[in-house]
Amino acid sequence: MKKIQILLAEDEEHMGELLREYLVLKNYLVDWYVNGEQVSKYFSAKRYDLCILDVMMPKKDGFAVAKEIRQKNTHIPIIFLTAKSMHEDLMEGFASGADDYITKPFNLEELLLRIEAILRRTKSVQVELSPEKLFHLGSLLFDFEKQTLTTDDKTVNISLTNKEAELLRLLCIHKNKVLDRHFALSTVWKEENYFNARSMDVYITKLRKYLSADPSVAIINERGKGFKLVS
Repeated sequence: MKKIQILLAEDEEHMGELLREYLVLKNYLVDWYVNGEQVSKYFSAKRYDLCILDVMMPKKDGFAVAKEIRQKNTHIPIIFLTAKSMHEDLMEGFASGADDYITKPFNLEELLLRIEAILRRTKSVQVELSPEKLFHLGSLLFDFEKQTLTTDDKTVNISLTNKEAELLRLLCIHKNKVLDRHFALSTVWKEENYFNARSMDVYITKLRKYLSADPSVAIINERGKGFKLVS
């Protein structure tokens, strides 16, 4: 079986070495970089399966690096390592394309469990949701497998992140019906808590922006219930 290749970006030497050795012992392949510029330079040189990015790095921080990675690869899962716990910082992380975060100091086993959960979710989401892969939303075509939202004439051609695609597919499956907020959180984020709930709100806002290309398509808030995709 092919080993999972992880990109690790951590500027603190002791922490970086500890994480690399631990993950290698757990049978992962790990490339460790000590600043954001190295990640920008070498990310495309290999086919990585997951990225772990420290937020506070010299030369280029984790948020900026994540945005660059998302421009090159909309699918790869990203976990942020952060010493910050302020709401605004976490929302910036999710907006830049993060799938999860873990606050320092943390238990190595907790990080491993989060990695395993994200990898399982990435592989199994198609089975969990539905066999459908193509959805027509007015003049827009959502291709879940390719993670794209396009029009026939390609005037709209948007690449979606993993979570954007997962959430939009869930909305499409429930089109013109209420998608329960709790069900969406447990299905896409696997855990219902304050930060995941705020993260989902960020993703709903982003999806609304993408879908605004066709005025006949909208995501409506159902107060106290969830969301409804109308088309």
